[in-house]
Amino acid sequence: MPDNTELCERVLCAWTEISGFLKNSRMTQGITYNEAVTMMLVYEQYKKDGVGLTPMQTILKRTRMLKSLANRTVNALCAQGYLIKAQSGTDARMLYVRPVPERLPDFLAVHERSLQYAGAVIDVIGEEDAQRFVHICEKLLAAEPRLS
Repeated sequence: MPDNTELCERVLCAWTEISGFLKNSRMTQGITYNEAVTMMLVYEQYKKDGVGLTPMQTILKRTRMLKSLANRTVNALCAQGYLIKAQSGTDARMLYVRPVPERLPDFLAVHERSLQYAGAVIDVIGEEDAQRFVHICEKLLAAEPRLS
């Protein structure tokens, strides 16, 4: 056990509480948190290439959702008309999703609410701490192989 047990306890507690806070903040009204996160990843790809064809493997890796949860989330987004399942011509075994362009404005309205929420967080903690928060998150993600 590390000699900084108290700090470890505080980090664990803060991590648990902020995770619950973010998931339950209602920052994604109209769709669930997992749906919003999935759509954000697909939208990122859409902004890059104008198509948004995103492998399910990318969604699994970046969201760290269980495969069953990711499948339920994608199926829900397909049922709501936000996404379409597709296959790539290069590998028929791989499942991809892509956004339905006509539904992007509906997602972007939800995304705007999330951006406003992020702006409110920045207002509370300040730009310097927000930059630190982003840096810490990026550092943790880069260190993931060592933390697993």
